[in-house]
Amino acid sequence: MSDNAQQPSTDGLRIREAARAIVLTPSHEVLLVRFEFPDGTRWALPGGGLEPGESAADALRRELAEEAGLHDAAIGPHVWDRLHVIPFIDGKWDGQREQIHLVRTEWFEPQPRLSWEELHRECLFEVRWWPVADIADGLPFVPRRLGALLRDLIADGPPNAPVQVGV
Repeated sequence: MSDNAQQPSTDGLRIREAARAIVLTPSHEVLLVRFEFPDGTRWALPGGGLEPGESAADALRRELAEEAGLHDAAIGPHVWDRLHVIPFIDGKWDGQREQIHLVRTEWFEPQPRLSWEELHRECLFEVRWWPVADIADGLPFVPRRLGALLRDLIADGPPNAPVQVGV
């Protein structure tokens, strides 16, 4: 399940610390958010940047309420790590380092706490459940191998230590 690719150097780069969640139902549906960037659409795990002094778990609780309307989420184990070195559209960051946690929940209707106008300013345009079986590698998912990674996680359970999942 690990990605053996060489991790890019972050020397001198402004890397944003972030947290994302694999929000997974017992029937193997995962909650994803749709971002629209100038270079195309990306379906990603919900979450975002850590505020000063905020833990990954606290950031996830805040982000899941803001983006999906999931309040008081029980944050599970830190299962994946992801580093993506790419300039942010706003020019503030040169990349992002993500801690990805498993959040198990029953299905719910996503109702973001933030307005759609606020979410659109963050390039977020949709929140919806995807059956894991429908997530094909090579489509615009983040990380690119999301389908295989999720199937491995479901089959094998959480790893003993976080796995590097690549971009």
